[in-house]
Amino acid sequence: MRILHTADWHFGRLLEGRDRRTEQEAFVEELCQIATEKQVDLVLIAGDIYDSVNPPAWAEELFYHALERLSDEGRRGVVVIAGNHDQPERVRAASPLATKHGIVLLGLPKETPFISEAHASIDKVRIMKAGQAWLEMAIPGVEHHAVILALPYPSEARLKELISESLSQEQMQEAFSERIKGLFDDLEGHFRDDTVNLVTSHLFAMGGSESDSERPIQIGGTHTVSLHAFPKKADYVALGHLHRLQKLSDSPLIRYSGSPLAYSFSEAGQSKAVVLIEIVPGEEKKEEIIYLQSGRPLARWKATQGIAQVEEWLAEGKDANAWIDLEIHVTDTIDPAEFQRIRKLSDQFVKVQRVRIALETEQVTEQEKREELGPVQLFCNFYERKRGTTPDDTVIQLFSRLMSVEEKESEGGRDE
Repeated sequence: MRILHTADWHFGRLLEGRDRRTEQEAFVEELCQIATEKQVDLVLIAGDIYDSVNPPAWAEELFYHALERLSDEGRRGVVVIAGNHDQPERVRAASPLATKHGIVLLGLPKETPFISEAHASIDKVRIMKAGQAWLEMAIPGVEHHAVILALPYPSEARLKELISESLSQEQMQEAFSERIKGLFDDLEGHFRDDTVNLVTSHLFAMGGSESDSERPIQIGGTHTVSLHAFPKKADYVALGHLHRLQKLSDSPLIRYSGSPLAYSFSEAGQSKAVVLIEIVPGEEKKEEIIYLQSGRPLARWKATQGIAQVEEWLAEGKDANAWIDLEIHVTDTIDPAEFQRIRKLSDQFVKVQRVRIALETEQVTEQEKREELGPVQLFCNFYERKRGTTPDDTVIQLFSRLMSVEEKESEGGRDE
């Protein structure tokens, strides 16, 4: 059985106000081509289909278009679980219709997959058995059935359980991890030696590497799940939530596929991919990382030689297809009109910031005069270096009031 693992599509997400719809549509096209060319039997989509609980209509349309293409008219299995960004009921709403096409949609933990009694053709995907958070799927042309333990984002609210009342942070983390382990322990009995045994969930597994584009699903690590929580009999554990492609364990094989697009500049330089795993019960697994080409890369430019260097890079065609976070180093303030001209040099610029670098002579002079300047003047100098312009009267007055409050509090502390 050939399984394709993907997650964290985040349809509807912007990059600093820039629409990614075209890139997301291109990803769907590329994913469907991969599924066809690699003769994929089953697709696992491990949560965060949308970027919000109320996605735009086009994002929902794109999701259903992807499902229709991937299912190949019911000849390929597709299993989708909700992530922390998704509204569970929205994800599973189309289940009665989707199941007829070999598509399983699960919104909440401990949910029982919908089974269509009318859908029993041997040349189409069939759900043979199902219960809370698990199912057994038969796929045409594949000798072995897949048993899938599917756990959508398992927050305490969605589990409808209070796990961590009156506990320390460390105890809460341990209690949550043990609860997830308990769920999988109860479900592991459905695995058999003659089936392809799979787990999919959307959570933060211990040892995973985060990026800035993920919305935290835990406070202080309290919802971190130990790798020991996952069933040892699993052939493959397909996870969602972390946006970096990464393998956490070989036995069982635990992976995050990562997001198909880079969603913050903390992911600049990262390659995006999907994971293809081929499994035959009792034989060695075959794994392939398929790198995606559909998303525009993110790049960070630090122009230490000023505006001229930026213009030179653009003329050279550097990072021609990338979204760019630009940092310009200058030795003087930039006129607002000139700053706007720089922003308009390329529509690739998502962020533009100026960093003022003092000359050596200025550094000596500033060090000598620093003690002579009052706090307001020091603040104005700092503001000018960071923003490229002087603060207005409202900002200065606000700073002065804050300084006054701090001085009063300091005097009160000394009196005590």
